Amino acid sequence: MKTLAKIKEDLEFNKGLTALVETLKTIAVAQYRSLEKRIKLFEEFTPAVNGFFEHIDVERVDHPFLRPKKESQIAIAITSDSGFLGALNVQVVDAALAELEKISGKLVVIGERGKIYVRGTGMPAAYFPGINDENRYEQARQLRDYIIEKVLSDGFGYVKVIYPKPISFTVQRVEAVTLLPYSSDAGGFKQNFMADTIMESSPDKAIEYLVYLLLGHKFYEIFGLSRLAEFAARYIHLEESAQKIKDRDKKTQLEYFRVRHELVDRTMRELFAGRAIYAK
Repeated sequence: MKTLAKIKEDLEFNKGLTALVETLKTIAVAQYRSLEKRIKLFEEFTPAVNGFFEHIDVERVDHPFLRPKKESQIAIAITSDSGFLGALNVQVVDAALAELEKISGKLVVIGERGKIYVRGTGMPAAYFPGINDENRYEQARQLRDYIIEKVLSDGFGYVKVIYPKPISFTVQRVEAVTLLPYSSDAGGFKQNFMADTIMESSPDKAIEYLVYLLLGHKFYEIFGLSRLAEFAARYIHLEESAQKIKDRDKKTQLEYFRVRHELVDRTMRELFAGRAIYAK
């Protein structure tokens, strides 16, 4: 049985831990709101670039960005390097592995925590550093260049990104988005070719450059949304931890009162017994 002094120590520890968790929750909310204000999705960009496809006879273009050469894919798992997000990282990686079970191919992992988890599974993968808010645009460009090089040189037919998407501040969902092959079914071009268009570049090169622009924009957008989901998921995890600490603190308080009452009762019995012996 714990002593009264030890239980008091536990109560003080719970009090300090609760204060720390509440501070971390406040920080997570502030980070989420700050990033939410800074993120710009540039919704006009994709329709503007897609408009150029209207000037290309895509039906006659046999480009790997539009029509896969073989049944293989690159699955990109975007994980977080932040603390308290182990469960979310596992969901993202498991979803990416599930995609590769459907169509075999190559796994690409963003983030050190995801890298550690994947190495534990024994699955070979390519790795990139975790998302940094200050260098997010450059990281998106590096990933874009790597993916395009792999598709063109190794003939991968499909590219999918698996990432945590913030539905709201309290709800996140692991989502898989197909980026290649690029098509109207994925929100791409409209197939209404204008026959009178004069093109200086070949259709292949034009499509390659348009998809190059769109992939860079899409990666940059997904990186920002993933970071938002990180802060929201961290807050939820901390809220759950705070509730667990509160429940444990209630049990410790009950234990404190029980031990204290037992100590008082034992002391009173000893006093009455002592008085009885003294009276005799």
